Amino acid sequence: MTKTILWDFDGVILDSMRIKGDGFKELFKEYDEADLKKLEEYHYANGGISRFDKIRYFYHTVLNKEITEDEVSVLAEKFANIIEKKLFNKDNLISDSVQFIQKNHKKYHFHIVSGAEHQELNNLCEHFGLSQYFISIDGSPIKKEVLVQNILKKYDYDLTETILIGDAITDYDAAMKNNIGFYGYNNEALKKYDYIESFKEFD
Repeated sequence: MTKTILWDFDGVILDSMRIKGDGFKELFKEYDEADLKKLEEYHYANGGISRFDKIRYFYHTVLNKEITEDEVSVLAEKFANIIEKKLFNKDNLISDSVQFIQKNHKKYHFHIVSGAEHQELNNLCEHFGLSQYFISIDGSPIKKEVLVQNILKKYDYDLTETILIGDAITDYDAAMKNNIGFYGYNNEALKKYDYIESFKEFD
């Protein structure tokens, strides 16, 4: 019986993948279109990975260039400024999952573990009135598998009663590395695992 649910945010609670994908294209608009296409493909294939890691990937793997951590932080801040207005639009909330959260937050222990930047994530949850439904809300740059591990250790949850709901293979990996259950959502590629078509049928 599930008692604890760890939620991914982007693609599960907020439909933000397209906003962020466009944000990366704007951030690196002076670069070659073929290189931007590679970053775009990586972004959509790796929803649970932070913007910091995606910036590093673009430099190290696509451009084959070095980048310092200070430069990564500066670019991440520019990225945040680019996507801010669209990100804070309540029309991008996924009503299917949000309604389930609102109705069931007293039935389960809810936590958010996200690849979204930590402060921005908390600001979004506060802006949308969602903070009240979660015991903790944690984001990057700490990796998701570590966020999950920290919650399990801090609250001493029974692993057999804990699941993670996510829309990316990185969410599945984080669940498996911590020996908890996983349910895919909002990504057809995850249908080979336990999968939620709609929270209206989820129990």
